[in-house]
Amino acid sequence: MTRNLLVFLAGSGSFALLAGAYLFQALGYPPCAMCLWQRWPHFAAIAIAALALRFGGRSLPVLGALAAGTTGAIGVFHTGVERGWWEGPSSCSGVSSLEGLSGADLLSIAGPRVVMCDQVSWELLSLSMASWNALASFGLMAVWISAVMTAKDSSRTV
Repeated sequence: MTRNLLVFLAGSGSFALLAGAYLFQALGYPPCAMCLWQRWPHFAAIAIAALALRFGGRSLPVLGALAAGTTGAIGVFHTGVERGWWEGPSSCSGVSSLEGLSGADLLSIAGPRVVMCDQVSWELLSLSMASWNALASFGLMAVWISAVMTAKDSSRTV
């Protein structure tokens, strides 16, 4: 495979993961704070892919690999919070994230929707969305690294 094809696949993978996240959100699974954190490196990876396809070189795919690795690491951390392996941020884990909300807020249908980072809202094959994001992101990181390692850099088209 050419470097540009690998870059295109990696950027498209991040786009697909973001599209999936927004689809789940539209289906009624609002994201917690850590879910939102996992989205930012995917946005960066898409922008990096566009720049790498335009300008070539190896430094941009290195940044793409770092972006994919970052969201993968956040996904692993989030998985650990969900499974109780370690504590998550107090802003979205445990009882402290409910501080400041009145009983009426908690019982009201129109009140704020509290999405806890330490609760799994959806899973497939015993893996949560955070776990799937981590696995897919590390796979994308491997694709980015392959793009870095690919010597053939002459083609600017996909």
